[in-house]
Order: sequence, then structure tokens, then C-alpha cells
Amino acid sequence: MQKTPHPKSTPTSPPLPLTHLFISLLTPLSSSDPTFVSPKSRNPSHNTPPPTMSTKLLLTLILISYTLSNVIGEETGFVGTLHPKSLGLHKKQTLSHFKFYWHDIVSSGANSTSATIIPPLPKYNTTTSFGMVNVMDNPLTLGPELGSKLVGRAEGFYALTSQSQINLLMVMNFALFEGKYNGSTITIVGRNAVSENEKDIPVVGGSGVFKFAKGYAHAKTYFFDPKTGDATTEYNIYVLHYE
Repeated sequence: MQKTPHPKSTPTSPPLPLTHLFISLLTPLSSSDPTFVSPKSRNPSHNTPPPTMSTKLLLTLILISYTLSNVIGEETGFVGTLHPKSLGLHKKQTLSHFKFYWHDIVSSGANSTSATIIPPLPKYNTTTSFGMVNVMDNPLTLGPELGSKLVGRAEGFYALTSQSQINLLMVMNFALFEGKYNGSTITIVGRNAVSENEKDIPVVGGSGVFKFAKGYAHAKTYFFDPKTGDATTEYNIYVLHYE
């Protein structure tokens, strides 16, 4: 039996970029226009009519969507753009209120929760302690007593930043332990005027449940011992975050 020879396959060109394809569709075909159709395969008796305005508009919108889909999420080394949904910013915002007590213990030696890492400048040693920096790992409790239920810890530092009065720069992460907030943090940074019984400190962000958080912490002095420096502060945190 005589074998029928297989027809020779014609090499195909690689597919054109989608943007080039859209441009070709938006351009009316004519004898002088560049086209992606081989001249040998074009039938001169069947000229392709130019696309209508509505077709051009539709193709333009598709092209824009395609281009934006490539730009969104593209990271080019230094900066890129993202759709807010990719980070959960389409979710409902919730205003949460947390109340706990912050214990700053500096007088218990090895059991202290706050320690001086930079002493004050000698000139201010007996007045405002200007220049002093303390690092802390303070317990956060449900009640004002140190032995009440532990709900988190305040990790950070405070620096005495005024030459004329006792003012603190507070930089703290409230690391919470309870329920769905376990492992999440609320970050506050701001001025704490010790001479004022009540003050507000901005919430500048957070982690876990509190990504993109904002709000403020209302601090109220509950107890302060001027001899030892030990203090207990009631904190009410008002934080706006995405659920």
C-alpha cells in the first residue's frame, strides 16, 4: 500500500502582544494600512468595513482595563501600586474600645518592668530628667491591681524630652493576648505630659487585626509614687480598624 505523504506544516509566527492586536483592530483596513493578515490570504472582493465608533469605544475600554491590570500589583523595584482589596481595605471598618491598666515598675530591681538605658543629662538630674530614656515591657491588666488578669504587654520606650517640665515621648506597642486579638498590636506614638492627669496619645497603626489602624489612646493617671517612680495608668484605646 502506498503511503500518503503528510502535508508540510507551515511555520506560524509567535502571537502578537495584546496591545498591538487592539491597535490593529482600532485602525480601519486599507491597501496602505499595515495589517496582521497576510496579503496572499486577503480577498480583495471582501473588504473589511472599518469598525464603528461603539466598537472602538469598547475595544479602548478593554485595552485600558488590560493595561491597568498589568500596572496594578506590578512591583518595579522601588514602588508599585495595588488595589485596596488586595489588602482587605474593602472590608467594614470597626471602632473598637479597649480598657486596661498599664503598670510601669522601676523600683523592684531585677523584677522591674521598666529600666533606664540612658541616664538624664547631669544638669537636669534632679529636675526634669531631660535626656533620660527608659525601655519597658510593662504588664497590661484588666483591673488596676497588678495581680489582676493579664491581657497584654506594653513594649517600647519613653524619653524625657522637656527641659522645663516632665514630659515624655511615648513609643509603645500594646501587644494583646485575648481572643481574636491575640498576637495583634496597637501602636501609639506621642507626647505624655506627666503633670496632666489626663492626656491623649495618637494611635498611629498596628499589626494583625489592627493593620491600617488609627485612633487615640486616652491615658489617665491612676497611681504615681514620686519617691520610687512607679506608676499605674488607666488606658482607654479608641481604634478604627478593618474587620
